Amino acid sequence: MALDLRALPKVQLHCHLEGTLSAARFRELGAKHGIDLGERARVPLADTYRFTNFGEFLLLFRDVSETLRTPEDYYTLASDYARDAAAQGVRYAEVFVSPSVWTWFHHGIDVEATFAAMRTALDAATRQTGVEVAFICDLTRNFGADRALQTAELAVAMKPYGVIGVGLGGDEAKWPAELFEGAFAYAREHGLHTVAHAGEAAGPASVRAAVERLGAQRIGHGVRAIEDPAVVDLLARRRIPLEICPTSNRLTGAAPAHLPHPIGDLDAAGVIVTIDADDPALFGTTLIDEYREVEQTLGSQAIFRFAANAIEASFAPASRKDALRAELAASRDSGGAVEV
Repeated sequence: MALDLRALPKVQLHCHLEGTLSAARFRELGAKHGIDLGERARVPLADTYRFTNFGEFLLLFRDVSETLRTPEDYYTLASDYARDAAAQGVRYAEVFVSPSVWTWFHHGIDVEATFAAMRTALDAATRQTGVEVAFICDLTRNFGADRALQTAELAVAMKPYGVIGVGLGGDEAKWPAELFEGAFAYAREHGLHTVAHAGEAAGPASVRAAVERLGAQRIGHGVRAIEDPAVVDLLARRRIPLEICPTSNRLTGAAPAHLPHPIGDLDAAGVIVTIDADDPALFGTTLIDEYREVEQTLGSQAIFRFAANAIEASFAPASRKDALRAELAASRDSGGAVEV
């Protein structure tokens, strides 16, 4: 017997919208725009997103970004995401979008029209399914501090379309947190929440810097904090949640593939952990797959605890959190155990 993970009400906190583009849709957009997708268009559909190391994954993300060229493409992307999220039991989500990447690949793209298109798609999904989705703008370390500040300014301007925060992805080792203090301060001063990827491509010092230098309210991944007990203690004391994505962590090397994932040790140390899927289409996973893996390792009670953590770690309004808590409690009280 196991939990009915599809019915379990979920909050999604670490998902890159661009990374939800299905392989079939990727090929469709490539054909629409006349893009030569090379081998990715010739291999079996299931192998479209195949990669063997993190460098190849970055090239894959580049190829995906190349196919997303117009506001209409992002409308389709957002519609697909919302439909899939509803099918997986997501009730509320805060998804990453990367406007600095959009404009890097497509200089003429109308960023505001793109946000408007995504908002239209997601609002329609809310009316149909009840799933609510907010945006977090990724500042992208690799474009540098000046570009990050420009993206923070853009994020503030896009608040009417549901932007509630900024994040920081990219190469932690080459672009350390202190370079982005100004951009994060600007975002915070203008009412946006702040989160940061850390402890993924770099070690625990990167996690500490994200907390102490950037004031990040949540950490994306953060799994390499386990290498330094003092950083684990910092996360536990300050109640900084980690958005943990087990499949992604193994495939990128953030967590060793041959050892148990550190999510259990972090949880046992008092760190707030949540479960997510990162770039699910590109990593060949789903949010339910991630929950199932953790359930098989840590048990059903951990699943309910981590689902509750995601509610509390979210930036949802108080009334929405109350409703989510009540729904999760009802799910837990009903037992929720079925054959899956």
